[in-house]
Amino acid sequence: MKSNKMSTLPRLSGLALAVTACAVLSGCATSANPQDPFEKFNRASFAFNDTVDRTVLKPVATGYKNVTPGFVQTGVGNFFGNLSDAWSAVNNLLQGKGEAGMTDVTRVALNSTFGILGLLDIASEAGLQKHNEDFGQTLGYWGVPSGPFLMLPLLGPSTIRDTSALPADRWGDPWKYKDPHNWRNIGSGVRVIDQRASLLDASNLLEEAALDRYEFLRDGYLQRRQSQVYDGNVPRAAAEDDGDDAPTSSSQVVPLPASPAPAEPAAAETPAKTQ
Repeated sequence: MKSNKMSTLPRLSGLALAVTACAVLSGCATSANPQDPFEKFNRASFAFNDTVDRTVLKPVATGYKNVTPGFVQTGVGNFFGNLSDAWSAVNNLLQGKGEAGMTDVTRVALNSTFGILGLLDIASEAGLQKHNEDFGQTLGYWGVPSGPFLMLPLLGPSTIRDTSALPADRWGDPWKYKDPHNWRNIGSGVRVIDQRASLLDASNLLEEAALDRYEFLRDGYLQRRQSQVYDGNVPRAAAEDDGDDAPTSSSQVVPLPASPAPAEPAAAETPAKTQ
């Protein structure tokens, strides 16, 4: 019999969104930076996330990376990457990118069968590009502005638009429907640890390079999201007009490696978009 219990991660996600909503609505933070009117709250959330990462996530991810055989880590990444391809396909099609969407569908079909449920990435070896599209990018593609930057408790950097898209992204995650729920919880935990392990080198570099890690992370995230919405080809007008997404810090900004940047070239004609 199917259980109606919610998994731990959805509970945490809902709590994080609720806390953020309360903070934003109460006007608990102000900032001279137009990108970041909630900077006071965001910095507090960043400090909380950093503490959780340093005391729990990073040590566990380090142990996972040191102990788990490389082929197992590759298989875990491929498996969940295959699941994400399904939602990428939906978002590519919603953006009118038919060719990219069908490539994603083919990837899922090929990796789920010949790739042994996605453990092997046969599709990439066959030359089928992997895309990383979410509903926040789809909203941005069709002109929804990003709004202010938000640092969500436990969930990390986001914007008003991307936060509003989280329920849709959660709904579109095939792993959400995995039964029994205890297997779903275990898999979700492994997924988080594997993703954190893949970012160990990047996070170490961030800690060494950035004088203000919060500012560096914020500006890098906003720049990277703008690049994702425009498939890496940000129009000059958009870069000049979208002050909410254009980095204003004097620090050097580089795209963050939280997930691979979309490799698909921009379409010849796309709807006017405002990031």
